[in-house]
Amino acid sequence: MLVKFLGICPFLGVSKKVGTAVGMSVAVTFVMTVASVVTYFVQMLLVHFNIEYMQTVAFILVIAVLVQVVEMAIQKFSPALYGALGIYLPLITTNCAVLGVALLNVQESFDFVHTLVYSFSAGLSFMLAIVLFAGVRERLETADVPKALQGFPIALVTAGLLALAFLGFSGMKF
Repeated sequence: MLVKFLGICPFLGVSKKVGTAVGMSVAVTFVMTVASVVTYFVQMLLVHFNIEYMQTVAFILVIAVLVQVVEMAIQKFSPALYGALGIYLPLITTNCAVLGVALLNVQESFDFVHTLVYSFSAGLSFMLAIVLFAGVRERLETADVPKALQGFPIALVTAGLLALAFLGFSGMKF
């Protein structure tokens, strides 16, 4: 998200409170992992029937169904979180991070285990970034920010600084 800007809409929209950010990131992590696993098998079917050109449509349909299931579950088990997430919960369907991870799994020719691990790890990294950002935004509410930068402008500046901070990890080798 901080490098390829995939999933920036919920990142900026739901990150005002840490609790809401955690709820959204858990939902995104679940959808991202399950969608990638399901799309792994869908891709195998598409290849078998020689209709790989239907990949994007098929993947979006899988993601849309999963998001509807997650939305119904959150509405039933946590009405407060459902209300806090608002419009951003159904927008997981159009979250390009979920579709991007599914497509990256295919592009990199990952096997099933790599698909599962990569997708779950991508969800956890989404969670790390959005929760850190939400924590910073909560602190900014009590900070003395110049009037011209209050609200969304300081959020964009903060997101840029957070992206720069994580950019430092890009050259590390283990």
